[in-house]
Amino acid sequence: MNANTNGTRMNEWFVPKFGPVRFRVFVGLLFLPYTGMCISFTIIGSMLADNVVILWDRVGAIALIYALALGVSAHVADTLGSKKIKPWGSYFSKGQLLALMVATLAAAYAIGVYYIVLYVPHLAVIAVLEGFFLFAYNFEAFGSRFHNNFWFAVSWGALPALAGYIMQTNSVSPLAAVAACMMGLVSYAEIKMSRPYKQLKKSEGDPARAKRLEIGLKAISLGTIAVALAMVAFRIIFS
Repeated sequence: MNANTNGTRMNEWFVPKFGPVRFRVFVGLLFLPYTGMCISFTIIGSMLADNVVILWDRVGAIALIYALALGVSAHVADTLGSKKIKPWGSYFSKGQLLALMVATLAAAYAIGVYYIVLYVPHLAVIAVLEGFFLFAYNFEAFGSRFHNNFWFAVSWGALPALAGYIMQTNSVSPLAAVAACMMGLVSYAEIKMSRPYKQLKKSEGDPARAKRLEIGLKAISLGTIAVALAMVAFRIIFS
């Protein structure tokens, strides 16, 4: 069975070109390179903590929280909340998507609440803000006031970096604030390229420009992941 790519995102670079259609749709729905960016922001924030010893269980926990809450739940919410054509077709029912969104969000908040209650109460501020943006951005609530590039950069770039730092220290420092702003700018650059790229891939117009944008998106997403991994290696070697 072949997927009909007209009006969908099935022909974007991060969607597998192999396997059953539902598998390809599911992997595409996760936006793995961009989810990897978001997770990398949490890791970068964690690695900037001035702890002598990094608390690696918390690095893993905050990465998992964002993988579940934003990597899965927010992307499913974006599909459910789309006011235009469904970006991934109709290969999953609304009930299936809703169940997946609720399950992954509940798991993420269960992990978050555990750490908030026992170790990092200041993380609660991030949890509330990210929960708000998950619904306000993806379901285009409040007249789509929060469905724009600026708030995307805040919720997908700046806040994850702060979350990583807070998870380690239960505090915010000037360094963490600067890093959050920088990650927000990286996230802003990604979404500025992603929106026209998405439209070009849907319409199959101007393939040369689409290719240039694709190269930029690959560079910014994979580059961010590489930076996070390099910082992890540095802390392991020199701690």
